[in-house]
Amino acid sequence: MSRIPRFLEHLKTGFTAEAVSAARYRAYAVKAEQDRQPNLARRWRSLAEAKDALAIEMLQAAEQVRGLHADLGNALSEERYENDILYPKMIRDTGGASGNEHTANVFLRVVAAQKEHLRQLESLREETNAAEGDVALPAGVDRGSAASAPES
Repeated sequence: MSRIPRFLEHLKTGFTAEAVSAARYRAYAVKAEQDRQPNLARRWRSLAEAKDALAIEMLQAAEQVRGLHADLGNALSEERYENDILYPKMIRDTGGASGNEHTANVFLRVVAAQKEHLRQLESLREETNAAEGDVALPAGVDRGSAASAPES
């Protein structure tokens, strides 16, 4: 028997399906760009955005988007799990003489990127704890002309 209600299981499954499809469609868009098919790439990105919207709706329905501190805590926890447990296990399972070295190298690159994600999330947590309002944009980010993007 499941520990969570069936409707939450379904929302989680639906979220995962839509999020995976969106990521896959973005990968297809990258390939289309590489193949010099910009119109096809735009179509894939448009479909990915629609899939993202569905995924977000399900995540919100499951009450998994709670606000600043809860969301940051959840994101930090997920990154640490991926960095410390998930990817190291995958690397062990795929590397070595009997494994697929190419796949292990992909995971090693992912872990390097994940460490940067964790650093950025920790920095964001520090900034939000010190901020009186919204956090400042990182250096080099286009602030645009929106009133909500003041100079810092």
